[in-house]
Amino acid sequence: MAAQTFDMIVIGAGPGGYVAAIRAAQLGLNVACVERENLGGICLNWGCIPTKALLRSAEVFHLMHRAKEFGLKADAIGYDIDAVVKRSRQVAGQLSAGVKGLLKKNKVTVVMGEATLTAPGKVSVKTEKGTEELAAKNIVLATGARARDLPGLEADGKRVWSYRHALKPPHMPKKLLVIGSGAIGIEFASFFNTLGADTTVVEVLDRVLPVEDVEISTFARKAFTKQGMKILEKSTVKQLDRSADKVVAHVETGGKVEKIEVDTVISAVGIVGNVEGLGLEALGVKVDRTHVVTDEYCRTGVEGLYAIGDIAGAPWLAHKASHEGVMVAELIAGQHPHPIKPGSIAGCTYCHPQVASVGMTEAKAKEAGYEVKVGKFPFIGNGKAIALGEPEGLIKTVFDAKTGELLGAHMIGAEVTELIQGYVIGRTLETTEEDLFETVFPHPTLSEMMHESALDAYGRAIHF
Repeated sequence: MAAQTFDMIVIGAGPGGYVAAIRAAQLGLNVACVERENLGGICLNWGCIPTKALLRSAEVFHLMHRAKEFGLKADAIGYDIDAVVKRSRQVAGQLSAGVKGLLKKNKVTVVMGEATLTAPGKVSVKTEKGTEELAAKNIVLATGARARDLPGLEADGKRVWSYRHALKPPHMPKKLLVIGSGAIGIEFASFFNTLGADTTVVEVLDRVLPVEDVEISTFARKAFTKQGMKILEKSTVKQLDRSADKVVAHVETGGKVEKIEVDTVISAVGIVGNVEGLGLEALGVKVDRTHVVTDEYCRTGVEGLYAIGDIAGAPWLAHKASHEGVMVAELIAGQHPHPIKPGSIAGCTYCHPQVASVGMTEAKAKEAGYEVKVGKFPFIGNGKAIALGEPEGLIKTVFDAKTGELLGAHMIGAEVTELIQGYVIGRTLETTEEDLFETVFPHPTLSEMMHESALDAYGRAIHF
């Protein structure tokens, strides 16, 4: 059977792949998108979106307990974990169906099945009906990543969970141990802790949320501890003794091993790229620690083969994948897009309180040889934060003392995942401190703190 021929084939329909396919179709290319599981990928179905739905339920539950503070009455507050999970699955389902509709509208050919690169420009897809052969001069790998399993700490779906199990929990944890305090670990710790689970977080590095600025990590740790979480830093889970109704974790801290008995463990110790079974080795694609090596334009070095998103390495963020998808589609269509600047990609963590950042931390800026000016503004000094009943938080900005360039911004507190975009635009437009000083921020808003933080770096803050 002759192969179906396209201008571009995308393997994977997550936030990298489906966006690449749509952008290429907009530019007049004939596109096929191959997906083995769910349109929208992990992000829409088992990651970003359903976790946010769960966390919203936890946030509302937390607020209900605070009703009295706001002059309100709420009695017999409780939750139904099955209904909470059902809502999150409905949200994911709605968006996955939306992706299907978008691909159809843009006339992208969707092939459901498992793809293998059999030769340059050739893709073989195992579908339910048999094998389909596809061909294209340009192929985009967007196969994403999955949870890393450490020996002895593997998820079994019963008492030891990966993020997938945690999204459809077989039971509500009473005593929970979370291994890893990156975004995924801390978001699940935050969710289950808010719903009443006695939660312990183990982090191998010296602080929680280790990629964040030290001050933000320190602030977060205090907030989590106040909420009743136990945080163990510079600690390693050596082994898990599993039984039908409990797990005993052997946790080593400073040379001493402590046994912690829990009923549930969530392992969130990083991710590995989905590079297996694609036929990459035979094509000579360079893979480094489960990630495809690319240049700044996501080219693999093999003619006509690109890799985007999680499979192409850090930062492992959906919005980075989508942006790379657009860039690659434009490149293939003969346009001249700019490469992505990793320093202008924001990271957001939707724990309580929220955390968001872009650019360099204060320590990284100093390491890079910059002389810095640092500004800070606390939520307690902001009218909107107090009116919302959210006075706990901090906004920190880092500037180059010589040029006034905004090197980085770091936030913790209510709605900071929405606020960070202001600084992201600033970084993209090569903003200086003067531009931020001259910008009129609306009142009363949380965003005014962004202004004050910039002013504070130069000793000009008004409200603090």
